[in-house]
Parts: sequence; structure tokens; C-alpha cells
Amino acid sequence: MFNVIVKARGWADARDTIEVGRVFEHTSDDMKEQFSNSGSPRLEALRELPTLFMEESFRSKDPCARVGMLVRATRTTGKINLEYFFDPDVPVLRNSQIETVGWELGIANGEFTRTHWAVKEQDLFRVLFRHFKPRRSQPEVFRLEEPEITEDVLVSAMMPFQAEFDAVHHTLKMVSEANDLKCRRADDIWENPAIIQDVVSLIDKSRVVICDCTGRNANVFYEAGIAHTLGREVILITQNPEDIPFDLRHLRYVHYLNNEEGRKTLYEKLEKRIRTIIEA
Repeated sequence: MFNVIVKARGWADARDTIEVGRVFEHTSDDMKEQFSNSGSPRLEALRELPTLFMEESFRSKDPCARVGMLVRATRTTGKINLEYFFDPDVPVLRNSQIETVGWELGIANGEFTRTHWAVKEQDLFRVLFRHFKPRRSQPEVFRLEEPEITEDVLVSAMMPFQAEFDAVHHTLKMVSEANDLKCRRADDIWENPAIIQDVVSLIDKSRVVICDCTGRNANVFYEAGIAHTLGREVILITQNPEDIPFDLRHLRYVHYLNNEEGRKTLYEKLEKRIRTIIEA
């Protein structure tokens, strides 16, 4: 459910008013009954709903629409005083865009040209996300899935495919499983003709990306950059602190030795960090 409030002029900064008589126009009887008491709007209940703030449309004008929340709504003689904010994470839309999905939102065409406050039973965010979520910028050398979907239980390991790292890889798998996560490496999958596409897809789906910088492997550095760009939680590990690139030395990393005792220490430090990420 959501409010849609349309005004003749632009919205003021954080505070505005609307006439009491305009409330519940273009609102179904069920919604009126749910959000009114003896004919008066239950303002505290309406304040809990997300709100679509719009300006009246005109032939020569296609005004902006914003999504936000009501902070406070109080009634005075003939008017309702509103305090509100616009959600910075929801992009500004045009009335013309809202019109294209109006039937999904329960907003009739006539509502765009009249000041009123309606209450709709539809899911505002579901409709807007489906139609207006910004598309991801696509690189030239690999493809990103559309829409972006991550797996909360997936940890990816970016490391050299050499036998000397097998025991380290096993440690990463154990610490992941101990936290009800699954750890995968690019050589665990073969879904695309090009290995870079498998690597990128794995990173893109992951909640956590562990990058072993030991030996200054160029592929690992490239993969760490992709993971940072995609906004994934990246944990750097290395057997030699000198192998951490200069541009990454401001970040925390886990130093370990590739022996039984060293891998035990690696396990303990990773377990603590992964637990922090999960709890956050």
C-alpha cells in the first residue's frame, strides 16, 4: 500500500499542506474504511505508508515525481500539515514514466491533473523496481547479469590454480562451511566458453570475495579490482605482505604462513572477519 499525493504546484522543502477535502479522492472504499475513523483520515496510520509525491501534469509540462515518507501529518482547520522527506536512494521520476505503469499502481489517467491525496493497495516499490531500476553499465570484455542478483551464502576464492595453494583453498572452504556458507573457485565451474566470464559471474554472485595476493598473481589483482568495483566484501590474504599492491596497502589484510599452524591462524582470522560480515 502507498499514498499518492498530487499538488498543483511543486512541493516545498520538507513541509507543505493539502486541503482535508482532497483526502481519499480516487481511493477505493476498502482503503477508505481501513484508513479512516468516522470519515476522518487516520493520519498516524497513513504516515506509515510510503508516499509518491507528484505535481499536476500539464500538456506542456512533465514534472518530477519523488518517493519518500511522511514524518508527521497534523490536521488544522480545513488543511492537513505535512512534514516529509524524499528517499535519496529512489531516483527522480517523471509523471510520464508513472503514467506508463499507472494501471499497475492503480492510478487512473485523470489523477495526474488534479490535486488530491489517494491511498492505493498496490506495492509501490515492487512496481518501480521492476520497471525503473537503473540498468547496469555493461563492460566490453565480459557480461554482467541483469538484474544484479547475489547469493547470500556464496564465498568466492580468487587465487592461483597451483597445487601449493590446494591446502589454503581447503582452509577457505572449511571456514566458509563453518559459517553455513559455500566457497567456490573458478575452476569449480564451467558455464561459459570464456573463463573470464565464469570468474566475473562468480564474483558478481558472491557475498564475500577472498583474494590471495601471494606471488603477485596478475589475475588475482584483476579479480580483486572487479570485486571492489562491484561493491563486494573483499578480504585480502597473503603469505608475504610485500605482495600486497601499493594501491591496496591502506586496506586490512590477513598475513598467513602456508603450513599447518599458519593455516590454522588463517582459519581463525577469516572466521572472525566472515562472522562480522554476516552479523552486519
